Amino acid sequence: MTIVSLRQARVRYGPLEALHGVTLAAPGPGLTVLLGRNGSGRTTALRALAGTVPLSGGTVVWDGADVTRVPAHERARRGMCLVPERRAVFGSLTVRENLGLAARDHSVALDAYPQLRPLLERRAGTLSGGEQRMLALSRALLARARVVLVDEPAQGLAPSVAARTYELLGSLDACVVVAEQRLPPALRDRSAIVYELRRGTVAFAGEASELTG
Repeated sequence: MTIVSLRQARVRYGPLEALHGVTLAAPGPGLTVLLGRNGSGRTTALRALAGTVPLSGGTVVWDGADVTRVPAHERARRGMCLVPERRAVFGSLTVRENLGLAARDHSVALDAYPQLRPLLERRAGTLSGGEQRMLALSRALLARARVVLVDEPAQGLAPSVAARTYELLGSLDACVVVAEQRLPPALRDRSAIVYELRRGTVAFAGEASELTG
């Protein structure tokens, strides 16, 4: 098991404090969902875990070790993978080249998203938003990371592909943390830990089934 957590985390963007002492823990293998509207702090919390935004207070802990001052690239080297909401692919590279950055064998990614197979020689920047999302998620599947952080994984995807995406994320042997505005239908019957953020604080923490019913 691996656990990544925020403890009394505070993040500032200039004079604005986006997280007000947020504490949450995401165990794995398993799925944790950070819910919240725009401005709630869900994306900031995800980035704080990844190390792409610095904390102004509190700590980031990974498997019992304080990694608050460990830079994002070093967290990635240790097995943490972040899929941001935007700019998640290398637009000047082809689909094949993007996949090649994650692994030599692309079969797992192409089995997960067969829609990408005829697009292998296309430059990623010419793909639709949904196709780029599938490509970014494919790279995360190939990375074999210990911690996978994804901001709005189903954005731009057809409902059937979105459901398949959550099946894939839920089956990973990893600590998976996703940020969403609303609880996806695919998670309503699945075991998942949910944290709902409102204005930079945790308003709810519990199982997905508690939130829906």
